[in-house]
Amino acid sequence: MERILADVEKLCFDKELFPIMEKVEKGERLTFDDGMTIMGTEDLNTVGMLADYVKRQRVGDKVYFVVNRHVNPSNICAISCRFCAFGVTKKSPNAYELSHEQILSMLSDDIREVHIVGGLHPDWKFEHYLDIIKLVKTNFPQTHIKAFTAVEIDWFTELTGKDIEWVLQTLRENGLDALTGGGAEILHPGIRKKICAPKTVATRWEEIHTIAHSIGIPTNATILYGHIEELFHVVDHLDRLRNVEDESPGFLAFIPILFQPENTGMKKEVKFFAGSYDLKVHALARLYLDNFPHIKSYWITLGEKMAQIALHYGCSDADGTIMREKIIHDAGAQSELGHTRDFMINMIKNAGFIPVERDALYNEVQVYN
Repeated sequence: MERILADVEKLCFDKELFPIMEKVEKGERLTFDDGMTIMGTEDLNTVGMLADYVKRQRVGDKVYFVVNRHVNPSNICAISCRFCAFGVTKKSPNAYELSHEQILSMLSDDIREVHIVGGLHPDWKFEHYLDIIKLVKTNFPQTHIKAFTAVEIDWFTELTGKDIEWVLQTLRENGLDALTGGGAEILHPGIRKKICAPKTVATRWEEIHTIAHSIGIPTNATILYGHIEELFHVVDHLDRLRNVEDESPGFLAFIPILFQPENTGMKKEVKFFAGSYDLKVHALARLYLDNFPHIKSYWITLGEKMAQIALHYGCSDADGTIMREKIIHDAGAQSELGHTRDFMINMIKNAGFIPVERDALYNEVQVYN
């Protein structure tokens, strides 16, 4: 590994990265200023090699994926966020509510993880959401249920008049295995007010994940980037997440989500970001989030080819088959709606890595070497 870093130093043309390189070699934590330096540099190759070095120290040549399915029980939502193309009102011609039969028809014994998120339905009681969890767990007891964003958990506290811990414990008693990482968007309040003002505030999002971890419920974390943010907001977001994990460990993975503006209210405001920006966000995440096990290369928003490249920039997880993603595609994503296990295996192999099928908690199911 020392030889690799020596090679990186020879190729590096931005001398401001040398102190960061030294910290990486010693395993020292990066500072906020280091994060800003990485986001501002034009030396993309050096940043990528450093992130790849850190990733390989953790998992070697392995890249994980899961056979999973996204289920969105309803797109009817009580709030309206400017960046969202999924949520609609009850009167919308596109509004839908999945029945129990429809939800079960989407699942099979082959699926290891069910990802459940949806709108904040103005009429559904908390018991309705519990019934969905119980339905899946009863019929597919071996399948992990990763369900609901912190925004939905906050909504459930309003529906029930109970606190966060009670809501989380009740969900777990009825079959919940983990929380999703959605709803984070950009945690900095200045950006948050502009893109998702009605949503749960950043401190509440952080509190919900902190409490989930404290009672043994693992979660993921996301960032929605590539819209109107500045470099500072990306580093600030990562810094907040790192602090949450320091205080209450429990994050499984960090998922950068590239904003899809096409069918949203923000289409005309989005700034231009080069592809190098995508790769720097992923690389910085691996370098800065030293207490996160995995960084995902989310093919749904990146597209399959850019997702393969991101695997060389610090990502150790390619997400999963997903089967039929809706929320991101409603916003205009051009990637496929879903893939097969064989596709995921070949995508990872063709990028030069060893595919490892996992479950929702990163237990290895099969190594395809």
